[in-house]
Amino acid sequence: MSGRYDLAIFDCDGVLVDSERIANEVFATKLRELGLELTLEEMFERFVGHSMAHCLRLVGEMLGRAPPADLLEDLQRRTFDAFRLGLQPVPGVVEALDAIQPRLATGVASSGDHDKLRMTLGTTGLWPRFEGRIFSAVDVPRAKPHPDVYLHAARALGAAPGRCVVIEDTPIGVAAGVAAGMTVLGFARHTPAPRLLAAGAERSFGSMSGLPGLLLRA
Repeated sequence: MSGRYDLAIFDCDGVLVDSERIANEVFATKLRELGLELTLEEMFERFVGHSMAHCLRLVGEMLGRAPPADLLEDLQRRTFDAFRLGLQPVPGVVEALDAIQPRLATGVASSGDHDKLRMTLGTTGLWPRFEGRIFSAVDVPRAKPHPDVYLHAARALGAAPGRCVVIEDTPIGVAAGVAAGMTVLGFARHTPAPRLLAAGAERSFGSMSGLPGLLLRA
């Protein structure tokens, strides 16, 4: 137990693994092949933080027709190939976890499915740090911004929501943590801090070097 928290629950993409830019560049390329031109900034605005099921529904709305049947399979293959070539942990997160994990229980709650989590956390060497404490939105009825995956993680790990802290990097994820009755810290690396605070984050921080102090203070 550490101060006000019994459990820290980390989002994965953009918080633990530096995957957002890689994944959205691949996704944007695929959408261009379908006739949809979106900048990387537009990709972040429309898709980041949502479940893949939601993203596919949005693509269908933008196309005005059902997406190709093989879209998800092809996108996952291309994305995983790109991850194998260049995916890294978020800068500073390994050092932050070295300070946090001996003193505070941790888990992961992601909008990504288990195959993606195994790929990203495995490729970056972070899987052993969280093995057995990794939760996906596919395991619950509703994805973020609903609180289901965070409440699922807390129940599974025996923590009361009010004693949990969530580390998120998108307004959608922040909203999910707040809806779960948890404290949320907003990692303002790709999303401006005011947007995370407006979504309900208690505080924001711009570098992983600052996270241990926020979590472990008395």
